[in-house]
Amino acid sequence: MAEFKNGLDAFKESHDEGVKVDETKKVRVGIIGTGWIAESHLKSFLNMPDVEIVAGADLVPGKAEAFFKKFGVEGVKCYGSHKEMLADDSLKLDAVSVCTYNRTHAECTIDSLKKGLHVMLEKPMCVTIEEAAEIVKAEKESGKVLSIGFQPRFDPNMKKIKEIVESGVLGDIYYIQTGGGRRRGIPTPFGTSFIEDETAGIGALADIGCYSLDMLLNAIGYPKPLTVSGVKSAHFGTDPNYYDNHPEYAKKFGVDDFAAAFIRLEGGITLDFRISWAMNMDTAGDALILGTKGGLRIPSTECWNGSIGGPMKIYQTVAHSMVEYEVPMIERKGSLFDMKIRSFLDALKNNLPSPVPTSQILYNQAILDGIVKSANIGREIEIEIPEI
Repeated sequence: MAEFKNGLDAFKESHDEGVKVDETKKVRVGIIGTGWIAESHLKSFLNMPDVEIVAGADLVPGKAEAFFKKFGVEGVKCYGSHKEMLADDSLKLDAVSVCTYNRTHAECTIDSLKKGLHVMLEKPMCVTIEEAAEIVKAEKESGKVLSIGFQPRFDPNMKKIKEIVESGVLGDIYYIQTGGGRRRGIPTPFGTSFIEDETAGIGALADIGCYSLDMLLNAIGYPKPLTVSGVKSAHFGTDPNYYDNHPEYAKKFGVDDFAAAFIRLEGGITLDFRISWAMNMDTAGDALILGTKGGLRIPSTECWNGSIGGPMKIYQTVAHSMVEYEVPMIERKGSLFDMKIRSFLDALKNNLPSPVPTSQILYNQAILDGIVKSANIGREIEIEIPEI
């Protein structure tokens, strides 16, 4: 039993030393899109002593002005489009946060990179793999930092998943199962931008599916996706009875509220995936990582919250005895959004690599895109990633 205690000790909490913040070197930031998610970006930027919020842009007249007034941020110049904001050289911008609809992520990000700005891009990266490739191309040509908004990576329990895999205790990984969802959680409290095709493009897949994929793909080193057989549906989103106060939303619903897929990854690894905004179930199942020496169970959450649903458990067979032991949960200290924004600022100020690199999220986007394409034609397809 001593060896199991030692094994457990290997997965106790560890601490990373942060990069010292140079408050004399201010980063001038503009925010593109001032909707709901922009509130989290703004709050985190305001927590950073080395940031000045100098500009904002939104297509809805007066929305940007009201946004900054709500949070008491003065002296911010507001524009009716990201192009107008980027054209104003008097701003002397260093970086932008892109917080727009999914459909405009690519355009706003590419234009900002071409202007020579660092970009904090909210997830999902975009809608299609073709758009993702164009973003990466612009990033490489610009030489600027582009980080994608996957703040769950900074949760200590998420980091622990990766540590466990890299420790070798599970052996060679051959199967991963991930997913998640909500029993009733179509995000319409913020209007219909999440559910209309012309603004969102993809639904649950983009909103929480990208997180679920990243949780395990990042842990196992982001192997290249090869093929996918996917399905998607919208049984709840298109039902007027789903909505208590806005039955008219059913006619506007043009994305997925459920998706599932079977994906083959490089290295002989199989990925079993499902995600849902609404279903007649409390969970789509725990996440699993199966290896030749052990298995890891990661408890699900009722609604994606950036962490895990309880202590993880490792299963092994030793001396012909089947054993399992828990990995204690680590208490998170601080805001995940603050960690996401801080890592972006540290990277651009200290010439560090992007904390959430596009080289990885390109594969994440390829899987999302592949699921949509496979579902649309009703068969398995090869995943084709454009050359960049």
